[in-house]
Amino acid sequence: MTTIFRWGGWLACTAAWVAVLPALAGAAEPAAGEAWRYRISRGDTLIAIAAQYMEPGRGWQRLQALNQVADPLHLVPGSSLKIPIAWLRRTATLAELVFVQGEVSVQANASAPSLAVEAGASLRAGSVIRTGSGASATLRFADGSRLLLTGDSQVALEQLLVYGRSGIPGIRLRLDLGGGESNVVPNTGRQRGYEIRTPAVNLGVRGTQFRTRVAEDGKATSVEVLQGRVGAGAPRVAAGAARGGPASREATGETPIDAGFGSVAQAGQPIAAARLIGAPDLGATAQRIERLPLHFEWQPVAGATGYRAQVFAEGDTAALLLDGRFDEPAARWPDLPDGRYRLRVRGVDERRLEGLDAEAGFVLKARPEAPFTSRPSAAASLHGAAVQFEWTQAAASASYRLQVAPAGDFATPVVDRSGIGETSITLPLAPGRYEWRLASVTADGDQGPFGDPQGFTLSAEPPDPALQPPEPAPDGLLLRWRAPQPGRTVQIQIASDPAFEHIVIDQRSTEGQALLPRPEPGRYYLRARSIEADGFAGDFGGVQQIDVAKPPISKWWLLAPAGLLWLLL
Repeated sequence: MTTIFRWGGWLACTAAWVAVLPALAGAAEPAAGEAWRYRISRGDTLIAIAAQYMEPGRGWQRLQALNQVADPLHLVPGSSLKIPIAWLRRTATLAELVFVQGEVSVQANASAPSLAVEAGASLRAGSVIRTGSGASATLRFADGSRLLLTGDSQVALEQLLVYGRSGIPGIRLRLDLGGGESNVVPNTGRQRGYEIRTPAVNLGVRGTQFRTRVAEDGKATSVEVLQGRVGAGAPRVAAGAARGGPASREATGETPIDAGFGSVAQAGQPIAAARLIGAPDLGATAQRIERLPLHFEWQPVAGATGYRAQVFAEGDTAALLLDGRFDEPAARWPDLPDGRYRLRVRGVDERRLEGLDAEAGFVLKARPEAPFTSRPSAAASLHGAAVQFEWTQAAASASYRLQVAPAGDFATPVVDRSGIGETSITLPLAPGRYEWRLASVTADGDQGPFGDPQGFTLSAEPPDPALQPPEPAPDGLLLRWRAPQPGRTVQIQIASDPAFEHIVIDQRSTEGQALLPRPEPGRYYLRARSIEADGFAGDFGGVQQIDVAKPPISKWWLLAPAGLLWLLL
C-alpha cells in the first residue's frame, strides 16, 4: 500500500509539472555566457541543488523548466545543469592587501577619512585605494586573482562577491587614475567574474593577465593583454552590474583583445587592437651587482620610443619594489637592500602601449661597502722593497681584506690577507706593476664587495752612486762615481756639518764625474745619492769627511797632513 501510494503521488506530481513545463520553458532564458554549469553527482536531486546553490525564492521548478528535467528526483550522474549566474546565492567577500611599498592609503567609504594602510589589511567593497609617487600595492581577491597597482594610482572596489558555492567571483573595480597589472584566475563557468571600469572603457575577463593605465587627463585608457583575452566595451554599466550582479554580455559592440595585442581606448571612439612590440633582450644584463646606484642596460627594441623597467622581489611578483619609465635602453635607481631580485623590462611604443616583458634575475651585494683607498694613490710610482697601504675607516667594518695582484689579474693575487684590523699595513713587494683593492668585513664575518682597484708601479730603490774619494785638481775637487743609467741623475752635497744643515755645495750630474769648485779651508762632509727620472730620490750613501788646509805661498792649497791627506769616513 505504501509503495503504491508514493508512486501514485509521484505520478500526480509529474503530471502536474508536465502541464506547466511549456509555460516556464517559454520564459526568457539567460544567454549561455551568464550561466554556470553544475556537474551532477550520484544522489543529487534538483530540489537539493536549488536549495544549496540558488537564492531563496528562485525555486527549483524554474531550474527544472530551464533545463527540461523530466524527473527532479532522479538526475543522471555526469550530466550538467545550467544555472544562471543571476540565480545563484551571493556572498560578500574581502580583498587583502598582500604587499605595500611606499605611501598607500585607503578610504573605507565616501564619507570616511583616508588613512595610511599596511600589508595584511582586509578591504570591503566600497573602499578606495590610493598609491603615492613611487609607491605600489598588490590586492588579492577571494578567488586568488590579483591586482598590482603602480604609483600615482586610484582604484575603487565597487563589488566583491562570490556566487554561491560555484566559486565564480563577482569582482568589479573602478580605475580612476594610474594603473597596474591584473592576474585573473580562470573561473569554472563561462561567466566573466572580473571587470575593470575606467572613464574611457570597460574591461571584462574570465581569466587572463593584462595591464591597464588611465591617462593623467582621464580621456584615454591603455590596455595590454599578456595572456588570454579581454573584452573591451563602452564605459557604461549594464543592467546586471547595476543590480550588483555580474557584468552583462549582451551585444554592446564589445571588441575582443587577444594576448600579444593592446589598445589605447578613448571615450566615444572605436576600439582598435594593435600588436605589442617584442620583449627586449636582457642576456647581457648583469647578474651580480656590487655597486650602487643600481644601473642596468639592454639592447634597444625595434619600435620602442621608451622603456618601462621594474624590480620585484625574487619569487614574488606581487612585491613591486622599483618602477620607472626611461627614455633610453637603461634603468637607474639610487638604492635597494642587498638580496635577490627579478628585473622586468618592456618597450613603450609611440602610442604609449607597453610591449611584452623580458625578465632576468640578479643579486645585489653592495654591503658592507668597501673603504676609500688613500695610499698609494691611483697610478702612483713607488720605489723600494715595500709598500705602505692606507685607507679610510668604513662604518660597518670590523676588519678588512686586502688583495694585491699583477695588473689586471686578481685571479692570482700575490697578496690576499684577511683579518686586518687597522687602516694601514706595510708589505714587502718585488718591483712591478700592481693593482690593489679592499673589502670590508663585518663582525659576524660577512664580507662586502671589493672596491675599485687602484694601480701603482713599484721600482727598486735607486742604487748608491758608489762615490769614490775626491781627487785634487788644479781648478777644484774632482769627484767620480758609478755612471748612472739614462734618465737618472746623481746629486752631490758638501756641508760644513755632519748633519748637512749647512750645505755649501749642492750639484747634480748625469755623468760619472764632476769638478767641484774649491771650498774654503776647513773640515767638510761629502755625500751623494741617485735620483730617478720621475724625481724619486734614493737614500744618500755613506758620508765622507775631508779637511781642506790653508794653502802655502807657492800653492794656494794643501791637504794636511804631509801635503795631501784625505780622510774617508
